Amino acid sequence: MRDGSERAENTPEYCAVESAMEVLGGRWKLAILKELLAGTRRFSELKRALPRITQRMLTRQLREMESDGLVIRNVYREVPPKVEYSLTEIGRSLDHIAEQLDAWGRRYRTMRAVETDADREFPVADSRDEDTELPVVRA
Repeated sequence: MRDGSERAENTPEYCAVESAMEVLGGRWKLAILKELLAGTRRFSELKRALPRITQRMLTRQLREMESDGLVIRNVYREVPPKVEYSLTEIGRSLDHIAEQLDAWGRRYRTMRAVETDADREFPVADSRDEDTELPVVRA
């Protein structure tokens, strides 16, 4: 299993963003983090909250986050076994960043939707598309 702290220690001082991306990179990690910021969750609760993630990918991402020190995995010795995931102090320290990324993502989707609507209304010819002819407007 990879260890994020080893990777972070091996990156040059000027590459702090690279260190952060080593730990937070991955399609699902920030979405999982956002769910865990709301409180402790069982695996099935995370799976329901993120229906597009596969069980295998959720397991993998949680293991990486645990290895990187963001998540704590608590196993309760009972039948059937109960496993809960919660954030460490380091994981909780990402709260503000996760909120900012969530807000940015919402703004981005809104802006892209507006651009897409405008593109549908006023199509622009692509310079790579030589077969596209635009009407000539004469004054």
